Amino acid sequence: MLLGIAGVTGVGKSYYKDKIVNELNFNKVKIITTREMRTGEKNNEDKIFVTKDELQNLKDEEKIAYEFEYLGNIYAYKNEDFFTDKNMVFELHYTELANIKKVCKNLKTLYLLPESLEIPIQKTKERHLKPEVEKDRIAEIKDHYNKICTDENLRKMFDKIIYNRYTKETDDEVINAIKNEMK
Repeated sequence: MLLGIAGVTGVGKSYYKDKIVNELNFNKVKIITTREMRTGEKNNEDKIFVTKDELQNLKDEEKIAYEFEYLGNIYAYKNEDFFTDKNMVFELHYTELANIKKVCKNLKTLYLLPESLEIPIQKTKERHLKPEVEKDRIAEIKDHYNKICTDENLRKMFDKIIYNRYTKETDDEVINAIKNEMK
């Protein structure tokens, strides 16, 4: 199964990705990006940091399944991660969902929806981003949240939407939903 997890910044996508890997034996899809590495990030763990030339080489070698631009940086996923019999999990930006589904017909999706933006905004501030980046990210959180709350067609694109209440009950709900999808 290829599972994409979406939601606003700070809603817990990375947390649940790690939980799914640890509890359900999924493998992480490592996103390739041209953005700068943040403090605390390690190359080749969740992300593979490359130059634009290195990314172009991967494209020339036909190793890229999907590529997109977000906030001025390029992101890409490898064929070997998208087209495998292994259970794979990755974080997905909602604006890319329709296009990724064209490439990966077997994609299953989970949207994590916060009950309010208070916690995601606080978690974004805790990342100690550059002030202009933080401002843009918070504006994007608000815009993204408004779209998912008001656009029924967007919500219908996801296989499952779960409210993240930041509790053990939410943890159990997420794990059980994925177990059910695996049957």
